[in-house]
Amino acid sequence: MTILTDQFFDSFATSVKATEEAETLPPECYTDEAFYRFEKEALFYREWLCVGREEWIEKPGDYFTCTHANEPLVIARDRAGAIQAMSSVCQHRAMLVAEGQGNTRAFVCPYHHWTYDLDGALVNAPAMGKTCNFDRKANGLPKLKVELWHGFVFVNFDAEAAPLAPRLAAIEPVVANYEFARLRGPAPAKHEFAWNWKVQFENNNDGYHANRLHHGLHDYIPSALASFPEVPRETAGYYRLNGSLHPNASFNPTEKALFPVFPKLTDEEQNRLLFVNLPPSLSLVVLNDVVIYLIMDARSAGTHGLTFGSLYLPEAMADPAFEEKRAINDEYTAHIVAQDLHVDLLVQQGLGSKFAPRGRYSWQEDAQRQFNQWLVDRYWSEWDRRRGPSAPVSQIKRAS
Repeated sequence: MTILTDQFFDSFATSVKATEEAETLPPECYTDEAFYRFEKEALFYREWLCVGREEWIEKPGDYFTCTHANEPLVIARDRAGAIQAMSSVCQHRAMLVAEGQGNTRAFVCPYHHWTYDLDGALVNAPAMGKTCNFDRKANGLPKLKVELWHGFVFVNFDAEAAPLAPRLAAIEPVVANYEFARLRGPAPAKHEFAWNWKVQFENNNDGYHANRLHHGLHDYIPSALASFPEVPRETAGYYRLNGSLHPNASFNPTEKALFPVFPKLTDEEQNRLLFVNLPPSLSLVVLNDVVIYLIMDARSAGTHGLTFGSLYLPEAMADPAFEEKRAINDEYTAHIVAQDLHVDLLVQQGLGSKFAPRGRYSWQEDAQRQFNQWLVDRYWSEWDRRRGPSAPVSQIKRAS
């Protein structure tokens, strides 16, 4: 029996109330494979998805591959310098035309040597001359929309999707002084984890646990100094702030920045951390000398891929002591990350229990209510598309 019913979707209304009244989403949103397939249509095939950084493809012919919602993609820089995003599925027999990353003149399917240009156009299909009504121009790699945001590359499966940048106007003032686009970093780590992508997203945005689960590791960034500015409903993301007990706080034994601090930061910005969230794929932990990015790729109800990287000022990476300083940061944060990963795994197990609750929130979890709002708006829209003409009535009932 499917959980996808009017009653199930109407129950989301309690997750978007004011934080002191709200409750968590139904556990099935994190465990049910039918709901994951619903999310593909509601979120992953409609929203802007982060795939990586622009500097990963600096020269014509540079490319990298990735997936989102089990869709294999190839991102390339074409000969004119434009970024192209395409399915990497050959339009002959569905072999993947690219793996990993590198530089190439064209994408040649290793199976039957169909050859695609850097913009996805099919330029050669051997021995197809006798095939009736074969149109080479109609058999290029399917293309996705592409947009850049401060050096991050986003793609969208929806050809009619509204541009991303205007929908992030409310976030621009808080990110401007960090100059994300000019930052650089080493190759990121890639993982697959056995829990729902939303568990990962929520953990990264949960200030409530910071001084509890991580007690003794970063008490100088107290949960009590968290704040959750509101953004307009149409914004394609949200952010939270967390004050620190001293300037330029960082995750290492010195408790302060080891790398050059971003030069444009104000005194106010140097006394807080910034967390920027662009669901369903990108979450940023913004300190004053390093930006940590998490790119999430939902693969099933209970698994997701994670690309985990960090960005610094170019002069920080040019410092001969860069790797030594980075190792100090990494060794310290490894303890924090290990605690988070253990919790995430156990949360996923708990969500599968018949005793899994629809729990209540602390005020220090307002970011979760903001995430719920982002999600539920899109869940309802997709369900209403499926419901047909009666949809506006259901929306009015939920709003009331």
